[in-house]
Amino acid sequence: MRKILRIYKPFTHAGFLLAAQYRVNFIFFVFGDIIRCFISYFLWHAVFTSGGNNTFMGFSEVDMTVYIFISFLTGIVAYSDGSYIVGEEIRDGNIAMRLIKPIRFDLAFLFQELGERTVTAMIIFVPMMAGVEIYKFVVTGAVGFNIWCFLLYLVSLILSYLINFYFNVCYGYSAFVLKNLWGSNLLKECIVNFLSGGIVPLAFMPAGLGFVLNLLPFASLTYIPVMIYLGMYDVPTILMSLGLQVFWLVFFIFLQRIIWNACVRRMSVQGG
Repeated sequence: MRKILRIYKPFTHAGFLLAAQYRVNFIFFVFGDIIRCFISYFLWHAVFTSGGNNTFMGFSEVDMTVYIFISFLTGIVAYSDGSYIVGEEIRDGNIAMRLIKPIRFDLAFLFQELGERTVTAMIIFVPMMAGVEIYKFVVTGAVGFNIWCFLLYLVSLILSYLINFYFNVCYGYSAFVLKNLWGSNLLKECIVNFLSGGIVPLAFMPAGLGFVLNLLPFASLTYIPVMIYLGMYDVPTILMSLGLQVFWLVFFIFLQRIIWNACVRRMSVQGG
């Protein structure tokens, strides 16, 4: 482990500098997501107001508001653009330079993204969490912060990011065949966002469909961490959910190695 950290630590520093350099781009990116977040809030506020009920599918309006903003925060922190970067390196031929270096392709990207995610966490995480807890206190009149749910949420969030990273790397390898992933990436992100509960909580799905979606890896990206933070899961469910996240993480780590070993033998790039 110490050897790995020594080799790949410069990539983390490079990712940190890269994220800090393009501050305006990052701000506009986050601002666009915040607007989308508030649109979702007003939409669900209208649902609760027009329905005249205090709860909807087991969620109160406060729960739904917290779900919206914590799912937004989870999506920002656990975001990975590995599929885009890998696809672009394969398309323009830069991947050939990666192959001649004595480093692992996936770990180089992972440590670089960790630097970028650190910047995101420093700028977004604390203010957003504070805002959510202040909102809960103002609306309910009581301090609803649960330190254990928060700590378990952090564990689940880390697993969520790692699953998302390796899933996107696996998808990025399809550029060996498709050559250009720009269009398919847009479709992939829309589908994943829906299946992960980023738009509608999976609890709102029909029972059979909801059960299947909870077992798929996409639920581990957003839905499971947010439900843990909300305190919607009991202890056995939390342990089972974290175990499921670990399973999908190990699965995608091995899958990306298998795909990499298979694709690199027939590599053909358009540039370079």
